[in-house]
Amino acid sequence: MNDDWVNIPDAPPDIGQFLAPNLQPLPLLPLIGLILAGLYLLGAIRLWATGRPWSVGRTITFLLGCLTIVLVTGLGVEGYGYVMLSVFMFQQLTLMMLVPALLVLGSPGTLLLRATPHRGWGRIVLRVAFHGLRSRVARWLLHPAFTVPLFLLSFYGLYLMNLADPILALPFGHLGLELGFLVAGMFFTLPILSNDPLPIRMSYPARAIDLTVEVALHAFFGVFLMMSPYLLLDSFASPPPSLGVDPLADQGIAGGLAWSYGEGPNVLMLLYILQRWFRDDTSKAAAADIRASRYGDPDLDAYNEYLAQLHRREEKRPPREAP
Repeated sequence: MNDDWVNIPDAPPDIGQFLAPNLQPLPLLPLIGLILAGLYLLGAIRLWATGRPWSVGRTITFLLGCLTIVLVTGLGVEGYGYVMLSVFMFQQLTLMMLVPALLVLGSPGTLLLRATPHRGWGRIVLRVAFHGLRSRVARWLLHPAFTVPLFLLSFYGLYLMNLADPILALPFGHLGLELGFLVAGMFFTLPILSNDPLPIRMSYPARAIDLTVEVALHAFFGVFLMMSPYLLLDSFASPPPSLGVDPLADQGIAGGLAWSYGEGPNVLMLLYILQRWFRDDTSKAAAADIRASRYGDPDLDAYNEYLAQLHRREEKRPPREAP
């Protein structure tokens, strides 16, 4: 593993060390988190300054997602993630499951369309955004036929097909995987949770099925890691002796995280989708009842007319003679 240029902690891991400031020489992910937070705040403040409403709850949710990016990649946990599989797994699960959900629930796409000016540079930004919404590439990237295999590759492919070691051996392999986890999580989460305009809109049953499948795959993957009698990755086989970490036991902890911590965001998203599904069906049924009370129910009226025609035909028939 060619990571001599990073800041690797030499103290045994504990909560204090995980939360201690330890910014890496190339803090790309923390910088991305800060930039996203700044752009979002600029858009929200622009709407509030012009008297247009924007949800404070959405703003807090999005900023929490940005803060999570900064914390999980900008503190001591990032340094331990280079040498401990359990910490690296925690980072992966956070960047793929928790952060995308927080960012998507903040509805950044809607904010972009509302807050961007329609003149000057804003006109270019809006054209690019609308082009993306109409593009076939975006439709394909958000389709389950792409997002589900991408999810499988991010776990089973990396750890069971020996794809992680060659990537982690690269100078910026760890950083590249972290960025890839975040992007993959966004692709998977957007069509499931987003209220923003999207080039593809999944039905509620399809969203529930996707999340249910992911919960099962997480559980199986976590159990496999916990029960494995040998190390799956050479990149975490030789942590610094000063850490006092057993690599095989650490791999078991990583599997426990995949089984427990990885399931939490998925279960919460599934409950959220089921609640939205119920609310949407309830509102549609109420609207249908109101429409029927005002204008009548076309289906029911057509059925009643059909019964009336059958009744008139029966009346026109001559009575049958008794045998």
